[in-house]
Amino acid sequence: MAGISRGTSPAPPRASDDPLATLASLPGVADSVESVRKGVDRVYGHRVMRRRSNEVTSEAALRGARGSAALSGADWALEEVRRRTDFGVDGEPRTVGAALRLTAESGQLLSVWRQSPLRVLARLHLVAAGGESADETVGRPRLAGEPVDEPLVELPLPDSDEVAGRLDGLSRMLLAGTRAPALVTAAVVHGELLALRPFVSCNGLIARAAERIVLVGSGLDPKSICPAEVGHAELGRAAYVAALEGYVSGTPEGVAAWIAHCGRAVELGVRESTAVCEALQRGAA
Repeated sequence: MAGISRGTSPAPPRASDDPLATLASLPGVADSVESVRKGVDRVYGHRVMRRRSNEVTSEAALRGARGSAALSGADWALEEVRRRTDFGVDGEPRTVGAALRLTAESGQLLSVWRQSPLRVLARLHLVAAGGESADETVGRPRLAGEPVDEPLVELPLPDSDEVAGRLDGLSRMLLAGTRAPALVTAAVVHGELLALRPFVSCNGLIARAAERIVLVGSGLDPKSICPAEVGHAELGRAAYVAALEGYVSGTPEGVAAWIAHCGRAVELGVRESTAVCEALQRGAA
C-alpha cells in the first residue's frame, strides 16, 4: 500500500504473484490498515516509550496472554494472572500457563519464522503443551482420525490431507514475501490457523501467537507493545467466531470483514498500551 512503510517485507514479488497483496485491495481493508498504522505510530511516539519501553513491552505481553487465554475459555482477571503460579494444574490454569509461555516464546522465534514458519508452529505447539514430548501428538500437525480440542471454533474441521496442503501453501506464500501490509498478512495467518486447527490442542492460542509474530517481525510493532489479543478478547468471543466464519467463507466481503476485525483488535491493543504509558507517566504503574 502506497505511503505505508511499516510492515512491508523487503524485495517482495510482483503483485500478480502476491495473493496477500490482492487481499489488501478489498473494500475497507486500506482504511483498516491506515487506522492501525496511525494508532501504532501514536503509541510509539508516546514520551514514555523513549525511556521505559521495556516496561510497556512486559505489561503488553502479560495483558496479551490474559486476553488470549480468555478467548480459550480461561477468562481471569489481570491481577489473578499476575499473582498465580499454579499453571500446571489441568483446566483453566493450564490454559493461562500455555498463553503465558507462548507470549514469552514468540519473541525468540522471529528469525526462525522468516526461514521456516512450519518449524515455528511446531515449536509453539510444543511450548503450549508444556513440553510434553512423550505425547506423540505434540509438536506436529494432526493425523487422520485424531480429535481436536478447540471448543471455541465449531466450524467444519478440514481433514489431515487438506491441513498439510494448506499449511505448506501458507508457508510458501510467507517465504516468497509480500507487498501486503502487516495487518493483512497477520490476519491471514491467524485466520488460516484457526480454520485449519492443525494440532490436536491449543490451536487458538497458537493462531494468536502467530499473529503476534507477524505483527512484530514485519516491523509494524517491533517492540511488541500492541497486543491484538487484548482487542480480540474485548471484542468478544461471539464477534471473533462470526468474523472467522466470514474468513472461512472465502467471500471478498467475509475476508475483508475478518481483516477489519483483526485491525480493530490491534487498535484496542494500542489503546491498552497507551493507557499503560499514561499510568507509567503518572507513576501509577
